[in-house]
Amino acid sequence: MAEREKPRRMRRLAAALGRFDSRPGMVKGTRALRALLPGDKEYGDPLSVAGSQPSSLIGQRIASATNERPSALREVGFGALQMWQALSEAQGRGRGDKDMAILFTDLVEFSDWALDAGDTKAVDLLRKVGTAMEPPLEANGGRIVKRLGDGLMVVFEEPSAALEAACEASQALDGIEVAGYRPRLRAGIHEGKPRPLGGDYFGVDVNIAARVAAAAGPGELLISQTARQRLEDESVQLRRKWRFQAKGAPEDLKVYAAKLD
Repeated sequence: MAEREKPRRMRRLAAALGRFDSRPGMVKGTRALRALLPGDKEYGDPLSVAGSQPSSLIGQRIASATNERPSALREVGFGALQMWQALSEAQGRGRGDKDMAILFTDLVEFSDWALDAGDTKAVDLLRKVGTAMEPPLEANGGRIVKRLGDGLMVVFEEPSAALEAACEASQALDGIEVAGYRPRLRAGIHEGKPRPLGGDYFGVDVNIAARVAAAAGPGELLISQTARQRLEDESVQLRRKWRFQAKGAPEDLKVYAAKLD
């Protein structure tokens, strides 16, 4: 009889802990404490936990286990990873030893269109986009690090090569249409020293590049101040984006905008 009671007790205990963990006061309190920690206050969103490094894999598991409800334990877990990342970067472990230009791209309004179009048409579109975009990226010296659904992460030795590649890749999309959808690119470039891990890269500079790209508008390429300083082609028209805001990016980050189409 006592043995049969143990599973019931465990279930009741788990339910009680779940209710305690999701109390608004507990969640609010842990979020407030986390805001005082160093590092990326938005750590835990899909951008910050993308990748195959151990910290990202842990972050992905935390996000997967707690994404259905508010959770104080979620905030504690992400706070620990956020602080670990910040300390690693402060000690030089979050960066590599080689300057690289990091380009992120994605397709404007692809996700909304794909929901209505269905998987078959979405895959057809992505194949056509990949066939058109990837050759000019690679021809300009880019190495495709990973494919992120409708986006790419590509690294270059120079920001000027990344800029030229992004413009050519955008132009290569002209004429592509599937189920009424004509793909438009948006992109971001940042230069830094990403830390290599196998065939991937991670670290603060990768996060900044991804967030710069995510803040770009339709047909727009955003370039960080760091990358702009090393651009060789002064004929490219860039304008300062004064109202730039991107969660998780440094508050003093300056970006410049160029038109892709």
